[in-house]
Amino acid sequence: MEIPDFDEWVAVRGAALLRFAYLVTRDHSRAEEAVQDALIAAYSRWSRICRAQDPEAYVRRSIVNADISRWRRFFRRETPTSDTGSADAAPDPADAQADHDAVWALCATLPPKQRAAVVLRYYEDLPDAEIALILDCSPATVRSQIHRALASLRTAIGTEEVTS
Repeated sequence: MEIPDFDEWVAVRGAALLRFAYLVTRDHSRAEEAVQDALIAAYSRWSRICRAQDPEAYVRRSIVNADISRWRRFFRRETPTSDTGSADAAPDPADAQADHDAVWALCATLPPKQRAAVVLRYYEDLPDAEIALILDCSPATVRSQIHRALASLRTAIGTEEVTS
C-alpha cells in the first residue's frame, strides 16, 4: 500500500476536514484549532497511521478528541441563545436561515460525542460502522448516542413550543 504524501493529502482533504470540524464545534475558530491540533498530531505519525488504518477516520477522530480536550481544559460550555420575533409579524424572507440557526442552536446543547454522532450521520451521511471508527466506540454506542441526541432534541423542541 502506497502511503499518500501528507501535504498532498491535507491539500485534498483539508476543506472537508474543516467543514466536519465546524459541524462538530459550531464555531469557526474552534474548528480551525481542532483541525490544526489533529493535523499536527498526525504529521509525526503519518506513515504509521496510513499503514495501520484509514487516515481520514483517524484524523476525524482526532478532531473530535481535540475539541473535547480543549473544551475540558477550559471548562467552558456553550449556552445557546435564541432571538425569536413576534408571532404577529409578517413572514420574514430569512425564515429558512432562522430555522437553520435554531437547529444549530439546539445541536449546540448536545454533549460533544452526541453532537459528533449526529453530524456524522445526518450531515456526512456515514454508516454506523464508520462513525464508530471515527468516534472510537462500537456501532451500538453510535446508535445509542444518536438515539439519546434525538430524544434530547425532541424534548427541547417540545419544551420550546410549550413556552412560546
